[in-house]
Order: sequence, then C-alpha cells, then structure tokens
Amino acid sequence: MAALLPTMAYAQAAQEADAGASEEIVVTGTRIKRPDLESNSPQTVIGQEEFKYQGATTVEGVLNRLPQFTADANENVSNGSDGTSNINLRNLGSNRVLVLVNGQRMLPQQAIDLNFVPGSLVERVDVMTGGASAVYGSDALSGVVNFVLKDNLDGVRVDAQVGFAQHDNDNRAVRSLLSEKGYALAPKSVADGGKQDVTISAGKNFADGRGNVTVYGGYRHFSPVKQSSRDVSSCALQAADENTLFCGGSSNTPYGTFVPLEGAFQGQTLTNNRDGTQTFVPYDNSYAYNYAPDNYFQRSDERYTAGAFAKFELSKAAEVYGSFMYMRDHTFSQAAPSAIFLGSPFAISCNNPLASASQLQTLCGAKAGTSQTADALVGYRMTIAPRRDDLRHTDYRYTAGVRGDLGSGFSYDLNYLYSLVRYKERYLNNVDAVKAQRALDVVSVGGTPTCRSVVDGTDPDCIPVNVFQAGGVTAEQGSYMFTPSNTASRNSLRAFSGTLSGDLGQLGITSPWASRGISIAVGAEQRRETLKFTADEIAQQGGATNADGIISVVEGYGEIEIPIIEDKPFFRSLTINGGVRYSSYDNKQNSTGFKSSYNVWTYKGELSWQPIEDLRLRASYNHAIRAPNVAELFASQSVGNVAAQDPCAGSSPSASASTCALTGVTAAQYGHIVECPADTCSAQGGGNRFVKPETADTWTAGFVLSPRALKGFSLSIDYYRIKVKDYISSIDPSLIISQCVATGDPFYCSLFNRDPRSGAIFGQNGYIVSTTLNTGYLQTSGIDVIGDYTFGIGSLGKFNVNVIGTWLAEQVAEPLPGLGTYDCKGLYGYTCGQPSPEWRHVARFTWMARGDTTLSLSWRHLGSTKLSSLSDNPFLTGTPSVINKRIEAYNYFDLSVTQAVGKQLQLRMGVNNLLDKDPPAIAAGILSAFGNGNTYPGVYDPLGRTVFFGATVNF
Repeated sequence: MAALLPTMAYAQAAQEADAGASEEIVVTGTRIKRPDLESNSPQTVIGQEEFKYQGATTVEGVLNRLPQFTADANENVSNGSDGTSNINLRNLGSNRVLVLVNGQRMLPQQAIDLNFVPGSLVERVDVMTGGASAVYGSDALSGVVNFVLKDNLDGVRVDAQVGFAQHDNDNRAVRSLLSEKGYALAPKSVADGGKQDVTISAGKNFADGRGNVTVYGGYRHFSPVKQSSRDVSSCALQAADENTLFCGGSSNTPYGTFVPLEGAFQGQTLTNNRDGTQTFVPYDNSYAYNYAPDNYFQRSDERYTAGAFAKFELSKAAEVYGSFMYMRDHTFSQAAPSAIFLGSPFAISCNNPLASASQLQTLCGAKAGTSQTADALVGYRMTIAPRRDDLRHTDYRYTAGVRGDLGSGFSYDLNYLYSLVRYKERYLNNVDAVKAQRALDVVSVGGTPTCRSVVDGTDPDCIPVNVFQAGGVTAEQGSYMFTPSNTASRNSLRAFSGTLSGDLGQLGITSPWASRGISIAVGAEQRRETLKFTADEIAQQGGATNADGIISVVEGYGEIEIPIIEDKPFFRSLTINGGVRYSSYDNKQNSTGFKSSYNVWTYKGELSWQPIEDLRLRASYNHAIRAPNVAELFASQSVGNVAAQDPCAGSSPSASASTCALTGVTAAQYGHIVECPADTCSAQGGGNRFVKPETADTWTAGFVLSPRALKGFSLSIDYYRIKVKDYISSIDPSLIISQCVATGDPFYCSLFNRDPRSGAIFGQNGYIVSTTLNTGYLQTSGIDVIGDYTFGIGSLGKFNVNVIGTWLAEQVAEPLPGLGTYDCKGLYGYTCGQPSPEWRHVARFTWMARGDTTLSLSWRHLGSTKLSSLSDNPFLTGTPSVINKRIEAYNYFDLSVTQAVGKQLQLRMGVNNLLDKDPPAIAAGILSAFGNGNTYPGVYDPLGRTVFFGATVNF
C-alpha cells in the first residue's frame, strides 16, 4: 500500500486488508457510521509508511511537505518562538484548522501543539479540506486534520530512531559577503543537529477480545544548531541597495551607539570610536553587530510522552473506553547577547564621570558638567552570554466514555474530554531596563563613579556601567543588569458530548430506488475553554500584561445521509448528505467583569454520484464559523519585534514631511529619527474582547477515478474555494506602513504610535498597533490532484507511483472591508509572508521487492515565487529589491529503504534532501512570520542533507 493515498484507494486497500469485516467506522468529516472510508469531501490519507520513509520525528514535518499546507511554528523557528509546533492548511492560518486525535479535539484551540502527538503511534492521518463546523463546531474553516493513533496493540512494540544533518557549506555568494566584512566563515563541512526518538508501547487483549489496554512511553531529544554553522544564516543579510545584499547587523553594538534627543546633535546616530578613545563618530554600517551566529537554527528540545488507551465491552449495548495522554516538553531558543537596546530614552548624568567632556558636551549641550540629566537613546551590546528563552510545556489529556449498539440500527456514544496545557517561560541573560537606567545615572562620590541609586539608597547593589568606550562594559557591569523574566499560562478545555446515530434502513426507511437505508446522527455538546496568563514584574516592564478569559458554548447538531438511487443504469449510487449545528456562546473575563454572547448556525450539503463502477463524482458546500478563541479575545497585549523599515527615519527619509506628519512625526523630528535597528521595528499585538465570529463558505467539486481495466490505479481531482468573511486577524505592520505612505489613509496612519521623544517606531514606546480585530476577507481557491498507481514488475515485485499536487488559483486578502484587495498567489515576502507558489507537488516512487524490501524516492517540488513588493498592486508595492526579486523553483529528492526481518523486526534508513540543496538566502528585512536565519526554514530545508536510521521491533 502506498504511503500517501486518495480516499478511494485507501478505502479499497482497507477493505482488502480486512476482507469480510462488517464493523462500521466513522469517517473524518461526518458523524454517520459507514462500512468504508469514502468521503464526500476531498480527503487525503497519510499512512504510517510515510512517517517511516521520511524518518519523521515530528508530525508537522510530514504534513508540511504536502502541497495543501504552509509551514507554521516549527523546530527551526527560534527567536520569538513559544516552543510549539503547528500546521497551516490552505495558508489560512493555523487557528483555522481543527486538529483531532481519534476523532476528538486534541488540546485547547489557542494552545495546539503537535509535539503532543507521538509520531510512532500514528496509524494514519486524515486531512479533509473545507469547512466542517456543522460536524465538529468552531475552528474547522480550512479543514480538519485527524490523527488516528494505534490504541489496540496486542504485544510489545519498540520504535527507535537516530538522525543528524550533514551539510557542505559552499555558497560562494554569501561566503564572499562574510569575507568582505571580516566575519568568520561557516565550516566547510558540518555534521550536527542530532535527533534521537524512542517509543515503547505495549498492549494486551483480554476477556476473549472484549477488552484491551494499550500503554506507551516515549523520549525525544534534539541537539541545537547555531546559525554560525551554515553559510545562509551566518550573518544578518540586508539590502545595500536594490541590487545587492551585504552582511549587515544591528546598531546595538559592543562599541556603544547613542542618539541624543536634545541639543545640537539631536536625532543623529553616533558611536564610540572603535579605537577605544572616548570620542563619538557618526555611525555607519562598518560598526554594525553581527547578531546572527549565536542564534539557534534548530532549537534544543527534550520531550517525554506517555499515555494509555483502554476499552472493555460490557455488552453489545455498552462498551466503556477511555484514554490518557501526557507530554512534558522542554526547549530552548537562543539569540544574540542582550543589550541596552535603542528604543526607550535613558536619562544620562551630565556630569557622568565615566564619560569624556566632549561626549557630555554632545549629549547634554549647555547642561554638560552640571548635575542635570539629558535624555538619549543608548544601544550597547553585552557580549557576556547569549540570551536564552527557557520554554516548558506540560500537557494532559483525558477522555472517558461509553458507547454501544441499541438495536434496530441505532447506536450511541457519550464521552467526556478534558485537556490542560501548562506553559512556563523564563527569559535569561536579558538586560533589565530599570537596572540599566540606574547604571547609566552615575555621579562621582569622592572621585569614585557611583550610581545615584546607591547614593539615595534606592538600589545599594547598583554597579555603574561604562557605555562611553568601545568594549568598556565589563562582565561584572553587564551581569548586574541581567534579571530573568517569567511568564506562565494555563489553558484548559472541557467537553461533554453525546451522539445518537441510526441506520433507518433497518426500520424500513429507504428510498424506493436504493437498497441502503437513510442514516442519521444527532447530538449535543458543551465545551468550556479557559485562559490564565501571568507575567512577573520584569516581564511587565517589557510590555507583557496579565490576562484571563473563559469561553463556554452549548451546541446541538444533526446530520442525515440519503442514498437516493443505487444499482441503476448511470446511477451505481447517488447519495446526498446534509448537516446543521446551532451554537450558543458565552464569553467572560473575570478580572474585568466583561461579558458577551452570540448565537450562530452552521450547515452543509454534500452530493456523491457514482454513474459507473469506475467513477465517482462529488461536490459539497459548507457554511462554517469560527468563534474567536479565548486568546484572540483576552490575550495579553504586548510590544514585540517585526521585520519592517521606517520610511520616515534617517537624515533623508524616503517619505515626505507631510506624509510623515500623518504618522505623528513633528517638524523638529523629521530628518532626525533613528532607523529601526537591523530592519526590525516594533508592533503591539494581543487580544481584543470585541471581535466577533468569522464565517466561511466552502465549495468543493471533483471526481475519483478507479478504472477496473487498470487495476491498482486511482486518480482524484478536486476543486476547492474557501472564502472567510470578517476574518479575525491583525493588519500586517508592513502593510500598515506602506499603505499610510502610499495613500495617506487616516486609518492606517493612525496605527503609528511613535515614541514621543525620539519619533522612532521601535522600543516599548514606539510601535505599530497590530492587535486583533475583524478585518475584511480571505479567499483561496485551487485544484488538488492525487494519483496513485501500483503495478507488478514480475519477479522483481511491485512498483508504486503516488503524486499529490496543488495548483493555487488565488490567495486573496481584503485587509479592511471595501478598501481593496491583494492576491499573494505566486508571491512571497513583506505582507505576503511565506512563499505561495502557484504549483506544488510531492511525488513518491516506491519499489516493493520480494523479500520485504522497499526502496522509495520522494520528489518535492515548490514552484517559483516573486517578491510581493515588486507587484503592481498598490497594497503590495513597497521597498524594491532586485537581488531577492525571485525565488526560483525548488526540487528536493529524498531516498529511503526499509527491510523487514521476519515479523518481529523492521529496519529503515534514509537521506532527505539527498543533493544537499541550500535554502534561498533572503534579506532579513523581507522575512515576516516564521522566517529565521535569512530564509523560511519551514518551507525550505534549512540544515541541508539529513540522514536517519531506525528500527521497529515487535514482541
């Protein structure tokens, strides 16, 4: 059986493997039981073989290779990561795909983490495109991903795997840029990024097969990889002009950078002379700090998983079942050493004994030598130790239920689900801005430089910091300013549900032209999701705030499937399916007393027509909703870094004075605003308790061809169109900036919150407002093609060819109702974010030799994309770039072999990215969400060639 299969082919294979089985199953996307896995909506099934062929240690890595998915949070995103892994179906956002485990919700929607899923226990993954809110409730706008786990083992199973990355650094273009700057080159050849994964599971049938208990435990470890180990990531690439890149960096340097906010030098960016003398010189890129080498390209990670599944049939009318799943995950992200960052103004003592007279004259003007203070922006890098983000997740999931056969074609299922996600973050080796202010406010006491806070007793431990000389800050001075910050959250989901399904054919209720009866399913569900987020004093100084919230929903639903015609000419079968769900939401925030409520309806209609045995046509319409999750309503608002450029910064701003005035720039500030360091500005994000549900209409139409004359062949082609209205999101900061400059629209320009002193849009006091709101619409459409063919090759065994491809017709967004749209089809960067190629496919060619040996080659293809800012769409026009104007088409080849040794042992080994192809090198300022190391590591292979060895042992 092939690893990636269209639904029809998988159904046939399943029937052949379990010939004679009559037990009905529940297909992903419906609650009506069927004797097969056929779906009326487009569905892709990923078998367990695909995990083995890829040597997968993460489930999101397997899904991200499919053309229906765009990469989301993953192991190769470090700075700013929360340590989770996610999936993004149809590029509509990870919050619009519903993730299930064995048909039930996995974790709270706002805290989904696919690290929770033990990959070695995955039996298959069902991926269904299109809305499914009528079946599952909120969150299923782009589709459903259902992980079906092995939960009925009889015996002991050990699965173990090791792997590593091997890469030859030979990117001449980037290496020449590094040499020009005198930066260290990445090693010519590296072997790193080790991964180990082992899972032990055991199960036992008892009571003549009426009961089963299955338990498992697993351990996974990833070794970190620094950006210094790869050419593409070993320096911070920036655009020197429209045609060239250079190894740039940050103006927060170990030399010391200053921007006076008063006096004759107001707004000028100055730096301590690199020769060590206490003199200021104009800052230029030769002083930039290369922040890239210490950053992680692959986070370190250690994960423990454990769980159990149990069921026991008391009688045909009552089978009790339950499960428990647990995960403890500990990961570190790492970034360049911390700094006193340019951003918020600092008060500098005008008689600071650590500064020279000329420096004080520049900073203080007429106040130089007095006991007064002068405000200035200060940037000084502490090269003591890199910043470390200690991220810990502890997740629990419990289920319990009873199900059974009531007779006369009716069955029921009553179940309870509770899941809890505890998250703790401890940010280490970071400069405390309050301590930094104390360490900069220095006076002379008996000829000894002393913090004013020591003199007045507010901080007796304060140590003066010498930022007025290149390399002047000692380890002792820097360490004083380091204070860890701590945040934590608790997310929970509780759900009670009950479903009654029935085959009315056993009561004689059938269409006069069909033999199968009408089937129904009705049910009710009650869910409650909670959020509690806390931040300590240090984190709150950085902009974090405490948050809490509760969402409660009560729902009722029904579904009906009517076989209209069967076994008639041109009507081998004709079936329609319909469903409806009513949902009543109540939201509240205990800390503020805020409450809101709303009611919504969702519904669907599906048609399946099989005119002949070889061909089945299908079409569906779904009207889905997604209520704002508890984080979108109530999450803490805070300021963070974004890739952007300020058109009003620098001595010669690219935007006019009149345009910049619309963003809050005063006449005195124009021409004197400091540029965002390393093309990194600030944006304020967070929840908005007034957002309302978004709605989506999904249309699909297609066919499945399985010709009897060509045994082993199947082909499915499906068209999809999804439109999400009033979609819950934030407006991209780059779009806000470009639209304000291009149009002067007061809405966009009002979202600038410039620092009142410096005029900058970085730091805690200067930012772009990009919080959650109901925006315009998202619309995507395209065609999925899935083909599978298995044929014999005589004494050599069998050969399988499997292809999954997606042609993207459109990826349209309307940021605000009625104010225009843009299409990101075939584009990347800035507002469009990660590449959206017009065509993507993954093809697998597998030789199944006699003797239980398989050799499999995968071909992954990503079409070319163009830089969005070169589009003629006014929403996308912006900073031009020729050097990154296009990412060429990428082709990756992966090779694997498996060998079974009896029934007890299966060995596997493989090489992914066989040709060791480099990812594209992209200027850091172009990258948006999920960019890292000058590339998109979830889309392109970041570490080069990867090698794995694994084994599965059955006892």
